[in-house]
Amino acid sequence: MALGVVVVEAAERSGSLITARLALEAGREVFAVPGSPLDPRALGTNRLLKQGATLVTSAADVAEVLSPILGRPLPPPVREPEAPPEPPQADNALRKRVLGLLGPAPVSVDDLVREARAPAGAVQIVLLELKLAGRLERHGGGLVLLI
Repeated sequence: MALGVVVVEAAERSGSLITARLALEAGREVFAVPGSPLDPRALGTNRLLKQGATLVTSAADVAEVLSPILGRPLPPPVREPEAPPEPPQADNALRKRVLGLLGPAPVSVDDLVREARAPAGAVQIVLLELKLAGRLERHGGGLVLLI
């Protein structure tokens, strides 16, 4: 059962506005995401807001309106976003391992990561350092070689 419609983008004459009108006629909630008044793709959503559609800036806005209609609170989100992981670090031991694996013959970066037994991000840091120092050459297909 549809409880409403969320219009994210709608030009002045669009199918999204037809859907919103049909939802209103059926007694459903109409939600609209605002857009720049200079963007022609947002003219329809902004007009819906002027006509009384519920303003949506996050999923919580929709949940807040639908919760009483359902007669029960909506379940909380599956999980809160986690803090971003620490960026990979390249230590001297990894630098030596990568240098030992590189040579004048092109090597795949994927193979290099596997052979170095290190996180891809850390190996990429070592490769960037070598490139900036003028000691690494990159080739198509993800191949690198020491120069």
